[in-house]
Amino acid sequence: MTFNAAHFERTRWTIYGILILAYMLVFFQRIAPAVVSGDLMQAFNTTGAALGSLVAMYYYIYTAMQLPAGVLADTLGTRASVAVGNLIGGIGSIIFGLATDFEIAAVGRLMVGFGVSVVFVGLMKSNTVWFSERNYGVISGLTLFLGNVGAMLAAKPLTMLLEYYSWRTVFIGIGIFSIFLAVISLLWVRNRPEDAGFPSLRQMAGQETHAAREQHWYLDLKQVLSIRTLWAGFWTDFGMTGAYLAFIGLWAIPFLRDTCGMERNLASQYTSISLLSFAVSALLSGWMSDRLGKRKPILVAGALCYAITWGLFLLIPWQAGWGLGLLFSLLGISASTFVLSYPLAKESVSPALSGMALSLVNMGVFSGAAVAQPLFGWILDFFWNGKLQGDIRIYAAVDYRYALYAMLGFGVVAFISALSVRETFGKNIALAEKS
Repeated sequence: MTFNAAHFERTRWTIYGILILAYMLVFFQRIAPAVVSGDLMQAFNTTGAALGSLVAMYYYIYTAMQLPAGVLADTLGTRASVAVGNLIGGIGSIIFGLATDFEIAAVGRLMVGFGVSVVFVGLMKSNTVWFSERNYGVISGLTLFLGNVGAMLAAKPLTMLLEYYSWRTVFIGIGIFSIFLAVISLLWVRNRPEDAGFPSLRQMAGQETHAAREQHWYLDLKQVLSIRTLWAGFWTDFGMTGAYLAFIGLWAIPFLRDTCGMERNLASQYTSISLLSFAVSALLSGWMSDRLGKRKPILVAGALCYAITWGLFLLIPWQAGWGLGLLFSLLGISASTFVLSYPLAKESVSPALSGMALSLVNMGVFSGAAVAQPLFGWILDFFWNGKLQGDIRIYAAVDYRYALYAMLGFGVVAFISALSVRETFGKNIALAEKS
């Protein structure tokens, strides 16, 4: 069969496009509750801690599913796991939008987290076989950039949409779109070039194809879990990106409302600035890493900057303006360097186990968010003075200051862990050591 390069390019970018749409939806579902936090408190009459737990249902199940998601990506493949995940997530979003009480909303949120938990690992696994190794940093950065477009849609554009539609209508509509993505994933996504009638990328380059898995997936998983540098990536992502998503994904808008007197529309502009900075910086971090042939220095610098930025939040007065916007931007820029934990993970194991390695470091992101999100709310509730605005709790600036100390602690964990990551110099060190 004659190799058609143009057909190959169309096929791999079509597959990437479908998967990236699903990933954008993952980010939207992750960030949207911050914009509708007041609506959720009012609809279900919740405390700050209860609201944090409701939203964190997504992170609880997402975290628990990361290692299974890696196993599924390495065994069943991206196509089946992402299709089923989109279907379950779509149904959960519809249930969340229709929920009449807190318990039903929690079930819906749990289903959303369960469904979308397989998308990112499946996408990154797909990238390992459809894109060359020398460009993996760039494609990882591009993936995070486009995923964050979904997060940005959950900020200012969502606030504008809520002027015309209720939050319930939005989540139902997102659920229907997710089910549509499940259908087209089955129709068009393929696990590897060979499944679409193409040679593998290594065969195209005149190289030998990487060996397939040689033992039971349980033994492969044990091997992956024994690699210390992967755990260093896990704790870096736990302290940095996990805490960042917990703040931006729920507490940033209430923080700006209560301490600076901002309306939701204005507050969402600050979260949009942060998310845009996060997205652009993720793309640049991946590109710069590939150009330098190094991953660790950028990751360490980002973790240090992240911890320092939380320190600045504690030192600088909070007031609307360019200074506060700069702090939100710095949070996004520094947190985005976590994207390099993915090529570091992929390059630390044999290619057949990349899904499991990617899922382990990715689990750090969401376990961090699962801990930080309700912890932030618990601290606010503990120091709350009883002030209400309608059914919504209003917290004092000092309450937020205590919670920000916790965010600084997460940043310190990230920096210390980043120092322990092993540099790969953009090459698969597992294969090099084996040979």
